Amino acid sequence: MKICRTMQLCGVLALAASAVAAHAQRRPQPEPAWAHAAWMNQSLTAGQRADLVLKEMTLDEKIGLIHGEGMAGWGKPNAYSYLGNGGAGFTLGVERLGIPIIQMSDAAYGVRSSAMNGRYSTALPSNLGAAASWDTDAACQYGALIGRELRAQGYNMTLGGGVNLTREPRNGRTFEYQGEDPILAGTLVGNRIRCEQAQHVIGDIKHYAVNDQESGRNEVNDIISKRAMQETDLLAFHIGIKIGNPQAVMCSYNAINGDFACENKYTLTDVLRTQWGFKGFVLSDWGGTHSTEKASAAGLDNEEPGEVFYGDAYKQAVQDGKIPMSELDEHVRRILRAEFAAGLVDHPVHKSVVDVFGDLAIAEHIEEQSIVLLRNQNNQLPLSSATVHTIAVIGDHADSGMLSGSGSAQVDPPGQHSARWGQHVWFPTSPLKEIQAMAPQAHVSFSPGADQQAAATLAGKSDVAIVFVNQWTSEGMDLQDLTLPDHQDDLVEAVAKANPHTIVVLENGTVVLMPWVNQVAGIVEAWYSGSDGAKALARVLFGAVNPTAKLPITFPLSVADLPHPTLLHPPAHSEAASPVQRHILTSPTFSVSYDEGIKVGYKWYDAERKPVLFPFGFGLSYTTYSYSGLTVTPGDKPSVSFTVKNTGSRAGVEIAEVYAALPASAQEPPKRLVGWSRVPLNPGESKQVTVSIDPMYLSIFDEAANQFRLVPGSYRFLVGGSSQTLPLQKAVHLQ
Repeated sequence: MKICRTMQLCGVLALAASAVAAHAQRRPQPEPAWAHAAWMNQSLTAGQRADLVLKEMTLDEKIGLIHGEGMAGWGKPNAYSYLGNGGAGFTLGVERLGIPIIQMSDAAYGVRSSAMNGRYSTALPSNLGAAASWDTDAACQYGALIGRELRAQGYNMTLGGGVNLTREPRNGRTFEYQGEDPILAGTLVGNRIRCEQAQHVIGDIKHYAVNDQESGRNEVNDIISKRAMQETDLLAFHIGIKIGNPQAVMCSYNAINGDFACENKYTLTDVLRTQWGFKGFVLSDWGGTHSTEKASAAGLDNEEPGEVFYGDAYKQAVQDGKIPMSELDEHVRRILRAEFAAGLVDHPVHKSVVDVFGDLAIAEHIEEQSIVLLRNQNNQLPLSSATVHTIAVIGDHADSGMLSGSGSAQVDPPGQHSARWGQHVWFPTSPLKEIQAMAPQAHVSFSPGADQQAAATLAGKSDVAIVFVNQWTSEGMDLQDLTLPDHQDDLVEAVAKANPHTIVVLENGTVVLMPWVNQVAGIVEAWYSGSDGAKALARVLFGAVNPTAKLPITFPLSVADLPHPTLLHPPAHSEAASPVQRHILTSPTFSVSYDEGIKVGYKWYDAERKPVLFPFGFGLSYTTYSYSGLTVTPGDKPSVSFTVKNTGSRAGVEIAEVYAALPASAQEPPKRLVGWSRVPLNPGESKQVTVSIDPMYLSIFDEAANQFRLVPGSYRFLVGGSSQTLPLQKAVHLQ
């Protein structure tokens, strides 16, 4: 069998196959028995329809809905394995009642394992990178694209939607999340989920909760106060659920205050369902279930990826009276309701062709809005193709590709087989070629950088040197430190010494240290940039795009400045090294105490008065902005108004940030983000901006009252272009 050699040819072949399938589908099909069943009445609520189906189900059918049927490489194949779609796993439907199989795919920044079913997926910029846009519309585009590509590949549920806050920047999955601030992260993930589910797929938010390190994630006990949890990690989930209304929540591997997250009554029932009113279902992370009766009573609805605890063991517990039938029915009802609410029943999936070029354009646009300009000494950037005649492009793979993050989020590059776990994957988007395209008259040379002296020599002969450095991160591992690997710092210093016009481009999944920060002329944060990142990057470097993005995460000066300078690992005698072994754990084996509490990210550095490399909310532009005229209107929903002016010569978008300093009696860090606005401005243009503040964002969590409350007193509102550049300040009294 011949394999298509180009993306275009693959698309043509896929289109032909789709046409054949569509023709087959047009043949008259016998109407199923359930077509006119009461639960197919779309005028009923999702809950009413679920109740009607539930009454018709047998015990075995109910048990079939509360666990997965495995995934490739996880345990032995079972009798239903042939029904899978090649993704992370699936849960059986009830065919005789018209309830479809839930086909799940890891889709953090694109649909995973597309090569397994012979199809293509677009890789978007990493979630952390996209969060740098601070753009809810971009978050919606991100989710809608993934939703469409899921359905095109035969899936109807995403396992993306990560929103764990960056308490520990060495966390290998930082690139999958939305940064360190709960309001920014929750707002962005909520808008992603909202538009993802609009494509008739079940949206997921994860990893619930406090899953802030990968080291020993299956056995670590996170010790944290309820107030700290509610104001940080849980607040991000709360906002995301409120905006996005996901039909699924994935509980995490770790324990929280002694109970594993997938059998934690406080988080699953007391908070998620009672306080927040969540109506969807909770599924475990893969292998994250540790019990039958305890997990069921705590609120876990679905075990993934198999049936260690929620298969025969669960059925026996029901038959023995250890688990009431009403408890099982509630789990099933939530799953059925989710299928109706997300549109899985009314809009069944039919495989189709991904809009490759349309989705590449979206990925490029989001990356353009995600690139952060961190340093621009003497206006080194943007580069001018008219005045720059020789360019040295230096760095690993800078001629052929850009790096991506690994683990269950990994998207397969076009033309390659499914990436192995732990494999460094470079998407075939060439910085060298795109730089050549932007400067066709210039002589552009390349050095991989392995020979630092050769790279420095090339740089010394060039007008400009662009050095690409990278930091690979992955699920299942944490970084030992935040230093660039493979002596890349030495490479940057050598090139910068040879050429004062050196620009560094970062391809990274979390923060990095930069001992050379003052030796280079420019620093551009490109993150993991996705399928078409090189084109977006080149457009920013040469000024076709004015950078607007700002950091969703603080870059520290040193690991010693982190809340936990030493990363804790599981004990050497750990018995939870494999998926099978982790099931036997009934309690965690070691603990991490988050005694920094509510001081996460910039709040930690502010409170501890620690200087940073680059602050939260920071990002430069090719133009400049000024702020004036701050007014604050108190009330049930306070509002902050001010004027932003573009004082430069280029059109741009300023992300205007609003912070609040609470009364001293609240015992909070110096300030917190409470809102922002993206303000497009032409040169010389001014706009008045009004940001309404959700009262919850000004509140603290009162453990005694078990609710958020506003502390009466003086509130100081601060407005500006980053968490450390806030020229406007005004205090008002709030009751």
